[in-house]
Amino acid sequence: MPWIQLKINTTGQDAETLSDALIESGAVSVTFQDTHDNPVFEPLPGETLLWGDTDAIGLYDAETDMAMVIAILENEPLLGKGFAHKIEQIEDKDWEREWMDNFHPMRFGERLWICPSWRDVPDPTAVNVMLDPGLAFGTGTHPTTAMCLQWLDGLDLEGKTVIDFGCGSGILAIAALKLGAAQAIGIDIDPQAIQASRDNAQRNGVSERLSLYLPQDQPDDLSADVVVANILAGPLRELAPLISVLPVAGGHLGLSGILASQADSVAQAYQEIFTLDPVMEKEEWCRITGVKNR
Repeated sequence: MPWIQLKINTTGQDAETLSDALIESGAVSVTFQDTHDNPVFEPLPGETLLWGDTDAIGLYDAETDMAMVIAILENEPLLGKGFAHKIEQIEDKDWEREWMDNFHPMRFGERLWICPSWRDVPDPTAVNVMLDPGLAFGTGTHPTTAMCLQWLDGLDLEGKTVIDFGCGSGILAIAALKLGAAQAIGIDIDPQAIQASRDNAQRNGVSERLSLYLPQDQPDDLSADVVVANILAGPLRELAPLISVLPVAGGHLGLSGILASQADSVAQAYQEIFTLDPVMEKEEWCRITGVKNR
């Protein structure tokens, strides 16, 4: 069915209040997007992490009287009379099918391919990860995920243990297992991510070597030879004491989900414990890697 989209610019501080107002005015869903079209993902428990300039986007049934919606929203103290907004008619499409048609097999590094589970693999002799992300973040199309996959492909993972902190679809943990890791551990705050990771592990025949935990359920003594965390700069800084204890001495750390402007502040949170490599940058996103000091 067709839809109407109402877009209102706001701030991270006011976004949740505005979201409630949009729902009360009849929106069937509300999404947040920064004004540079970068996705917002991986919040900490109880948080909605947004960029400084945020668009709140309400989705309405095509039969909705938008004049009435605007009149309702004008009573919202955050907006007031004549607030700036944009209304668009959204074309009626099979969005899931369109997304599936545009998700192609992708190569990362020398050996690794990420392949949609509904497509044929281009190179049967390569290390192929068959992926269906479901409702979780992580397909390899985003630069942050791509840089992590390339990093994993360049490591000697044979017989190693890998922790994927913020595992999403499980793409990084599963790739590590297919690249030779003996076992992997995925941690995520979202139960849907845990389920997506579990499904993808089964699809790739590695479920017996992948352990998955919500943070409140993870063992206290977790450690690994390699730890990768593809989340966001804020959580990476805030959780540095927790993440830093996970790699063993001499173990590898990979951090991503970081904008170029945030790289220095994230690196500062880890530089006393790790010997860091030069920052890798791709399309305004960064990857920070290093080895834990002995």
